[in-house]
Amino acid sequence: MAQDFRRVLQDDLPTSHNDTNSLLWTGGDYDAVIGIRCANISSSAVTVDVYIRNSSTDYYLVKGASIPPGGSIELIQGGAKIVLASGDTLEAVSDTASSLDVAVSYIDTI
Repeated sequence: MAQDFRRVLQDDLPTSHNDTNSLLWTGGDYDAVIGIRCANISSSAVTVDVYIRNSSTDYYLVKGASIPPGGSIELIQGGAKIVLASGDTLEAVSDTASSLDVAVSYIDTI
């Protein structure tokens, strides 16, 4: 069976967990996230929270991770994967408005 690779790009992450722009992606029928890269596009250090929301509960992949100016972090490395069930959402927020871009790679319906 061929794998269906996808990506999501989000710029200018919000600072509020309740902002609709914090949503990176909604899981379908058991999708596998294979990469999350957060890049600081500002001139000062920022922090990022990346989490999975299942119903009304947040499960953090990283909370308060510091990224230097012009730097980035890769949250999934070495062949690791995170599986999202149908309805789970992958979300991210920054402590500074318009400071982070995020790229997410995933396999649709594993």
